[in-house]
Amino acid sequence: MKIFIVTFGSRGDVQPYVALGKGLQDAGHQVTVCTAVDFEPFIRENGLEYGYMSGDLLRLMDTDAGREAMEETVGLLGSLKSMVKLTRQTKPLTRQTMLDSWAAAQEAQPDLVIYHPKALAAVSIAEAFNAPPVMALLQPMIVPTADFPPTGMPSLPLGGTYNRLSYKAIAAGFSVYTGMVNEMRREQMGLEKFPKGTGLYRTAAGKAIPVMHGFSRQVIPRPADWPDSATITGYWFLERGEDWQPSAELADFLAAGETPVYVGFGSMAGKNPARLTKIVIAALLQANVRGILASGWGGLETADLPPSILPIESAPHDWLFPQMAAVVHHGGAGTTAAGLRAGRPSVICPFMGDQPLWGGRVHALGVGPAPIPQKKLSADGLAAAIKTAVHDERMQANAAALGQKIRAEDGVETAVAIIEKILEAR
Repeated sequence: MKIFIVTFGSRGDVQPYVALGKGLQDAGHQVTVCTAVDFEPFIRENGLEYGYMSGDLLRLMDTDAGREAMEETVGLLGSLKSMVKLTRQTKPLTRQTMLDSWAAAQEAQPDLVIYHPKALAAVSIAEAFNAPPVMALLQPMIVPTADFPPTGMPSLPLGGTYNRLSYKAIAAGFSVYTGMVNEMRREQMGLEKFPKGTGLYRTAAGKAIPVMHGFSRQVIPRPADWPDSATITGYWFLERGEDWQPSAELADFLAAGETPVYVGFGSMAGKNPARLTKIVIAALLQANVRGILASGWGGLETADLPPSILPIESAPHDWLFPQMAAVVHHGGAGTTAAGLRAGRPSVICPFMGDQPLWGGRVHALGVGPAPIPQKKLSADGLAAAIKTAVHDERMQANAAALGQKIRAEDGVETAVAIIEKILEAR
């Protein structure tokens, strides 16, 4: 069968879907991944077909305005403030991603569409091809539950009623784009506009959209009040290629002394990467630990580092993290998953979105200290958190035990089985 996967975002929003695509390809399906053109080489290197999508919206986050928005997108009020600031710029760019995904789908001719909800055209694409849609999420943000509020909403001691109602705010956020989606349905696809109450949770025909969550039940247990259409599969890990080898410099550094601490913030460094780098260096020195500093897309400054800190551009997390004493990062879903799988304590310094959620879960599970929001980050506070992560024996044991449980799961295999059942029933 032909399967069309459409997602959007940073590397962490793409890599799990590539892992899922490879699992589907191994099961005999033809898979196209549609996402920002920045990731075309990555997708093709993994043997999957690529569907073009403009990367302009992605690159907006690397501008001064985007970096400033990152630092203000913690909590509901911050998210709303950032959304208002960027809406004028993002709307036309979002519309272009929708047009691009529709064009890519016309080439792929899908029998099933898997999508992140940020891919606003996906449900309509599925309808146009009479293909089942399957929402695929890396965090709990769509399916209402009394157990907890959705990602981005404050966790308040108001009980299950508040938690369930808070999901209406998420639906309201997506409804901002309903007019744009309906315009595309009519003008590009020849479809009628979405009937009221459909498009997010239900197809235009009123059928519930299956929702797969690509994280572990060990980290967030499945809520009992979720419908049968909502599942937790386990993480979608992309296994490292056998031909990858570390640089001689990295290998020598790892062998030269005590086990280091990893620090990396992926595509996030806020509007002042130099300030963030100074804090990290001071914290590692104060904690008296060696460090590996990943500059990444976020642009952390790596010049003039002390000998106890090695700068790297990147390295596969599944290779690097098991060799660390602890991992310090922004709390993206993918990096958090890699740290937990490696069985190492995490120090999470969230910027935005789902990152505070994972920081809270890591702390609640006893596998990391309390998260430190980026706006409150200081050398003293980060150094204290690193010391706790490295030297707290109970935390180290908890992290090792959780890692063993996560390594025993196969989220891709579980997800593939779910998708094949949907295909059989279509």
